[in-house]
Amino acid sequence: MDLPVMPPVKPMLAKSVAKIPPGMQYEAKWDGFRAIVFRDRDEVELGSRTGKPLTRYFPELVAGLKERLPERCVLDGEIVIAREGRLDFDALTERIHPADSRVRMLAEKTPASFVAFDLLALADESLLETPLADRRALLTMALSGMTAPVHVAPATTDLATAQGWFEQYEGAGLDGVIAKPLTLRYLQDERAMFKIKHERTADVVVAGYRLHKSGPVVGSLLLGLYDDRGALQHVGVSAAFPMKRRAELIEELEPLRMDDVEGHPWAAWSDEAAHESARLPGAPSRWSGKKDLSWVPLRPERVAEVAYDHMENGMRFRHTARFRRWRPDRTPESCTYAQLEEPVRYDLAEIFAPQA
Repeated sequence: MDLPVMPPVKPMLAKSVAKIPPGMQYEAKWDGFRAIVFRDRDEVELGSRTGKPLTRYFPELVAGLKERLPERCVLDGEIVIAREGRLDFDALTERIHPADSRVRMLAEKTPASFVAFDLLALADESLLETPLADRRALLTMALSGMTAPVHVAPATTDLATAQGWFEQYEGAGLDGVIAKPLTLRYLQDERAMFKIKHERTADVVVAGYRLHKSGPVVGSLLLGLYDDRGALQHVGVSAAFPMKRRAELIEELEPLRMDDVEGHPWAAWSDEAAHESARLPGAPSRWSGKKDLSWVPLRPERVAEVAYDHMENGMRFRHTARFRRWRPDRTPESCTYAQLEEPVRYDLAEIFAPQA
């Protein structure tokens, strides 16, 4: 492979802001695997955000990219899997598997797509120093008439349109809007863009915690919600605390600490089979490796308000929730899924319609 921009490339990143800033280019924030695509004729490589290759996990996508992309180019974008008109991040994570036979089976069952939103090189020219507005024009020209599994991410400079996308696209599994300055060069591994994500709050049961790697202080709180059957489901964690607060939490939660997990709603957490019928903390998996997944059980009697941006499949927080405050006025039994706001469904095909 001999391209003007060679792997590894660390993608340009975005920092969070509260509102959509004016005077920029706007795109949807895709919920998939960020990937840099390198194509040099018969060679195609997919680089991850960390620089490690993703190529072997998406053989169907490699074939599609080789068939459709310009012969020599470097693209920034997102690998996604869509099912029933929505992005499915769980299906995407299943693809990172050591067994080639399983990867190929899933490639047929749940094929992936690539959403391109930036062009880093074309033919013999590097575009890293080219302003974003010019890179966007070259991207749409180079990928004109593109068909699945390759898509060009819709973009606009109209603030009202971007606000509409922010409100509508969540129903298709997207989780916000990205704003990019029109004169922006491609700055690897720098937070030079802006991301605007949904933030909502929920009252959750604090049913355990994990210790911090630095010592006997709280690393993360384990959060739960009750389902329609009255079972407490593990929905995620809250982990961003100053070190002083982590020590304080140990003392605050000590009266709720259980000597062992027996009698706890998540007592079966170490049984891998039990995870098939319930959401429990710490399922052993290829993602966790040798990581210590043990946790301290608490009597599920304390309620906290947390902020979250997105629910994955309506069952768990997609990202780490942000602790807001204790809610002594709420009972644990009142912390159910029913309180969560459900985004209006939006068919992913509508987002790609302009590129059809």
